[in-house]
Amino acid sequence: MKQTIFKGAGVAIITPFTEDGINFEELGRIIEDQIAGGTDAIVITGTTGESATMTDDEHKAAIRYAVEKTAGRIPVIAGTGSNETAYALQLSKYAEQVGADALLVVTPYYNKCTQKGLIQHFTTIADAVNIPLILYNVPSRTGVNIQTATYAELAKHPRIVAVKEASGDLSAVARIRHACGDELAVYSGNDDQIVPIMSLGGLGVISVLSNVAPAMAHDICQSYFDGRVKEAADLQIKAIDLIEALFCEVNPIPVKVAMRMLGYAAGPLRLPLSEMEPAHEAQLRKALTESGLIK
Repeated sequence: MKQTIFKGAGVAIITPFTEDGINFEELGRIIEDQIAGGTDAIVITGTTGESATMTDDEHKAAIRYAVEKTAGRIPVIAGTGSNETAYALQLSKYAEQVGADALLVVTPYYNKCTQKGLIQHFTTIADAVNIPLILYNVPSRTGVNIQTATYAELAKHPRIVAVKEASGDLSAVARIRHACGDELAVYSGNDDQIVPIMSLGGLGVISVLSNVAPAMAHDICQSYFDGRVKEAADLQIKAIDLIEALFCEVNPIPVKVAMRMLGYAAGPLRLPLSEMEPAHEAQLRKALTESGLIK
């Protein structure tokens, strides 16, 4: 079995912005609160961190800061994916250089490469670094879905150790587990499927929910790992309204608004992301209140 980066709930952490850049002081506060809340890993500069609208300097600075602030207490996984293999490779090498524990690399978007292209893309990056790589499959955003045979081929690489599977297809997860066994760990990429994916052998979740409720996301996973399956399922079900509210508009719009409601200086969303519709904001506030996170 390959190296396990983490088990449980890793937070797909937001990036708090100012009008001019990243609010590092507030990012540090969020990281500290996440660790105190039981988060099992920090996933920086992913989709939820609005990496698509970061400058190259911001992207690198956020990775470096997260590594330094976390200081080895829990793993830091750096989102370094791009639709340009050369740029993804550059970011990945940088993340390794500054001490990231692993990489999260999304399928190339917009280009819509073939499965052969996916194998070449991920292999090129994995060959060039010495830290583990987590594949990120989110076809609703990228237009590309990693097929089972492709997973099986990529799992042969010693540094391709896991996938964040966000296709929403539980049958696909079963096929991945059958084809790859322990050579490719699976993390849920959807907060509403944490327990179902763990029931198929998943190791946890890379979570948006963890931003607002780190203990809740951690406890769903830990209860399952401890053999308290009904408790884990009950926690998953209890969280469903909050999870739906966090995805009532495209991520990360709701979670950044939620973090503001919780008192964090999450800052503005960067265009083309826009502020929430009033009805959705009311839904989000209601869900946070009913979850006991705000009054």
